[in-house]
Amino acid sequence: MPDVTTRQFTHLHVHTEYSLLDGACRIDRMFEHLKSMGQTACAITDHGVMYGSVAFFDAAKAAGIKPIIGCEVYVATRTRFDKVNRIDGNSHLILLCKDETGYKNLIKLVSAGFIDGFYSKPRIDKELLEQHHEGLICLSACLAGEVQRYIVKGLYDEAKKTALEYQEIFGEDNYFLELQDHGIPDQALVNQQLLKMSQETGIGLVATNDVHYTYAEDAKPHDILLCIQTGKKLSDENRMRYEGGQYYVKSPEEMEKLFPYALQALDNTQRIADRCHVE
Repeated sequence: MPDVTTRQFTHLHVHTEYSLLDGACRIDRMFEHLKSMGQTACAITDHGVMYGSVAFFDAAKAAGIKPIIGCEVYVATRTRFDKVNRIDGNSHLILLCKDETGYKNLIKLVSAGFIDGFYSKPRIDKELLEQHHEGLICLSACLAGEVQRYIVKGLYDEAKKTALEYQEIFGEDNYFLELQDHGIPDQALVNQQLLKMSQETGIGLVATNDVHYTYAEDAKPHDILLCIQTGKKLSDENRMRYEGGQYYVKSPEEMEKLFPYALQALDNTQRIADRCHVE
């Protein structure tokens, strides 16, 4: 008998070529790869923007794959209007559209990020999220997410408080703690703490791969892309890197091998995909 994957998995954290000079997933090629793996749905979550959504939607439909429209937004540390001190920075958050209301709200959020909140990045804030959360599913994002950053700093109680705050904004079963594993030591610590947090709060888990290129062999071209973005050379030691070559479109089997201890987090990707319907 052929090998059969026991679980379904959907990629919910994907940066296409429209994450300019950061994502290297060519939309016109990515869906061939997704179909070859038996995938039935995929999300687009470019950094701070939505201008790849139409091309992504059309290509997905043509390939017979369900498109999930989303964005990895930048959330200002205090307020989107605070543009005095860059040390305030921002954190990442994944937003996915459940329905037409969610799509319209995501447009409002992303637009406000540029119009009101732009400071190095197009930033939103929690006030905007409270106003425009309806129809959206939220994931806690990567190591640059607010919850994860608190965990890495050893501030578990603050991380838990923040997670409950986001759950309050989006509603029960609309906010998920995001597990990732690209071989980074901090991710092992974060994942352990997120498992504990999920048990204590009842907040669901979701497993993602932070996809920035389609195939594993695209890691080197993507590294060159980062050099173009940051004005660095490949030989420069102190520069932005995505270490380990793990930021590609992984198969369901590969994801299951990464998260044998959190199979429900894999199942939840399909549950979320099934809830998202934007035409």
